[in-house]
Amino acid sequence: MSKLHIKKGDTVKVIAGNSKGSEGKVIEVLIAKNSAIVEGVNMVSKHSKPNAANPQGGIVKQEAPIHISNLMLVDPKSGDATRIGRKRDEKTGKLVRYYKKSGEVIK
Repeated sequence: MSKLHIKKGDTVKVIAGNSKGSEGKVIEVLIAKNSAIVEGVNMVSKHSKPNAANPQGGIVKQEAPIHISNLMLVDPKSGDATRIGRKRDEKTGKLVRYYKKSGEVIK
C-alpha cells in the first residue's frame, strides 16, 4: 500500500470529476479505499429515516468520498493547486512534505 499525499485538514482542489474546480478542507481520509471526504465537494442526496438527530427524516445532502487521484493540494501562497514532495528536514531530520511550486514546507 502506497503512502497518500493528502492528510486530514489539508485544503485541496478537485482536478477531475463532477466537482472539478471546487476547493475544500479534507474532513476524513479513507486509506483502505484510497479516497477522501472533502467539505462541500461531491455532494449526494441520501434518504434517511426519522431518528433522534433528524426527527423529520427525508432527503439529506452529504459529502461522498472522492478518489485521492482527483485531488491536489492548494498552495496557500499562490492559491494554486500544486504537487507535493517529501524531503528530510535539515534541523530535525524528520521527513516533511513540501509544495513543489513554492518549495515551502507544509505545516
